[in-house]
Amino acid sequence: MNAPIPAAINLAGPALAVQKVRSANGVEAWLVEEHSLPLIAVDFAFDGGATRDPDNAAGSAYLVSGLLDEGAGDLDAEAFHGKLADHAISLGFDARRDDFHGHLQTLSSHRDTAFELLSLAVGAPRFDADAVERVKAQVVAGLQRQAQNPETLCRNALYAAAFAGHAYARPERGDVDSVSRLEPAALKAMSQGLLARAGLKVVVVGDITADELARRLDQVFGVLPEGRPRDLPGQPLPIQGLGETHVIDLDVPQTVLRFVGPGLMRHDPDFITGSVLNHILGGSAFTSRLFQEVREKRGLAYGVSSTLMPLREGAMLVGGTATRNDRAAESMKVIRDEMAKLADEGPSEHEVEEAKRYIIGSYPLRFDTSPKIASELLSLAVNGFEPDFLAERNRLFAAVTLAEVKRVAERLFGDPRLLVQAVGRPVDLV
Repeated sequence: MNAPIPAAINLAGPALAVQKVRSANGVEAWLVEEHSLPLIAVDFAFDGGATRDPDNAAGSAYLVSGLLDEGAGDLDAEAFHGKLADHAISLGFDARRDDFHGHLQTLSSHRDTAFELLSLAVGAPRFDADAVERVKAQVVAGLQRQAQNPETLCRNALYAAAFAGHAYARPERGDVDSVSRLEPAALKAMSQGLLARAGLKVVVVGDITADELARRLDQVFGVLPEGRPRDLPGQPLPIQGLGETHVIDLDVPQTVLRFVGPGLMRHDPDFITGSVLNHILGGSAFTSRLFQEVREKRGLAYGVSSTLMPLREGAMLVGGTATRNDRAAESMKVIRDEMAKLADEGPSEHEVEEAKRYIIGSYPLRFDTSPKIASELLSLAVNGFEPDFLAERNRLFAAVTLAEVKRVAERLFGDPRLLVQAVGRPVDLV
C-alpha cells in the first residue's frame, strides 16, 4: 500500500469559478471574473500553427505572428504601437507547432482601446510591404545567429528525424531560405485561413463581466471566417529512427545530446501515471534519477532532464544533456541504464510518493497571477479538457500507485531503443 498524501496537501485544486460564455455569433470563452484588481488578461489559441505552413514555406505562421501588430486597419505600424504604448497594453502573438497563440493584457480602464486593437490585429492586419521586410529581416537575422547554435541544431535535427515527411519535421520558425522567400500577399492569404473560429479557444481572467465579454468576443472574433479544424490521424504518429544515433559534427568542446522515446498522448489513460514516472526519471531539477546519476554522482554534466511531450498528432518522451565530448558516450549509457532499471525494477515507493507530493504541492504556483491563470486554463482548453478537470487533477495524481508506475515504466522503457541526436564531436558515441 502507498502511504497517503498528507492532509496538508490541497487535493481540491485551485478555487476558481470558471464560467462558460457564449457570444451571439457562437464564440465561446472561459471566464474567471476577478474584480479586486483593475486588470484583464486574455489568452487565446487558433487551431494549427507551424503545421499549417505550406511545404515550401516553413516559417510562415511564425512570421505572421510577428506581423499582426505591425499595422492593422487604418493604423500603420508606428501608429499601432503608439496606441499600445500610450495605454500600457500588452499584445502579442506566437506560432507554435500545433497552435497559433495570442495574448492581451490591459488595465480595465483601457479595455475599449485594448479590444479595439486586438480586433484590428486579428481581423484586419495590413501586411504592409515595409513592415514585412523589416520583420522578415529580424527573423532571418535571428535564424542566422542560431545557425551554429548546438541546442538549435540538435532540436531541429531531432524533430526532422523523428517525424520525417510530416510537418513536425520542419523547424517552427523556418530557415533562412524559406523565410527569405515569403511575400506579403502569401502571408496575408495564409493568415485568413489560420485565423479562423474552428478550434478557437479563448480564456479571459479579470475585471470583466460575462455579459460584457460576450459582446467583446463578437467584436474581436465574431467576424472571422468559420474555417475548419485540421484532420488528425486515427492513430498517433510513430516515432521514426528508434535505435539510431545521429551526429552533427561541430567543433565545440561539449556535445549536446538529445534523445527521444515513445511518449503518451495527453488523453492516454496512463498520462497521469506517466507524469509521475517522468518526474522520477528526469522531471525534477534536483531529485530525479538522471540528475543524481549524471550530475551528482559522476559530474558528467551541469544539467540533465526529461519530459513527456504530447503533441496534437504524436507523443514523445524527450530528454537531454550537454557534456564533454569525451564523456558523451558515458552520459548516454548512464541515461539508458536508468531507463532500463525503471523498466525492470520500477521505482521505489518513496520515489513515487515524493513525486506525487511535489506535483500536487506545486500546482497552486501556476495560478498566482491573472496571466498565469489564463495561460494554464488555455492549456487545458487546447488539450480538450473541461474546467472541472481543475477539481479532479490533484486527486488523479494522489491515486497513482506504485504498481501503476511500474507498469507504465515497462510500457515506456521496456523497449530500450531510443533515437539519439548529438551535436559536437562525441567520442565513441553509438
